[in-house]
Amino acid sequence: MSATTAIPTGSKSESSKQLNTDHVFWQIIRTVPDFPKVGIDFYDITPLLRSHIDEVIDALLAALPDGLMDKVDCLGAVEARGFVFASLLAGRLGKGMILLRKPGKLPPPVANKAYALEYGKDTLEMQNNLPPERVLLVDDILATGGTLTTAYELCQSADHTVIGALVLLDLVALHDKFPVPVYTVLRA
Repeated sequence: MSATTAIPTGSKSESSKQLNTDHVFWQIIRTVPDFPKVGIDFYDITPLLRSHIDEVIDALLAALPDGLMDKVDCLGAVEARGFVFASLLAGRLGKGMILLRKPGKLPPPVANKAYALEYGKDTLEMQNNLPPERVLLVDDILATGGTLTTAYELCQSADHTVIGALVLLDLVALHDKFPVPVYTVLRA
């Protein structure tokens, strides 16, 4: 990847088409070519989780507009790495979480929705007997948008109000416009 227009860490703007491939986190993220299949570049964020978790959580919080968290009742944690970020954010902020999981992991009653990934198909489930809340979706990477869009649609179908999505990395060229604002630290 080549460096392009830099966006300062903690930019409070919504996701845009500007890239920030020169961000310090890129020196820590490992790119694995042709994984999980040929033609896919996998961005391995586990080195960030090993040694830089406080900086990552600080950067995620800094990516949000001032006052947004006052409007959020809980975080919508998207399996699996979204659980990590949402848990750490929830603990720091004193917010609750709604889990969006793979099938068979949550007790009934659940709602589910199948969706396409860039390398296959999957399904998400969430409990559908929770009181309506204002939700900020949290995941690690926004690629084609299938998982995050499904999380959004499941929350909407359960009468939750999704006010935005927070991701560490937005692969802007791989997805269409998302139905709510997307806040991100990295764009590539």
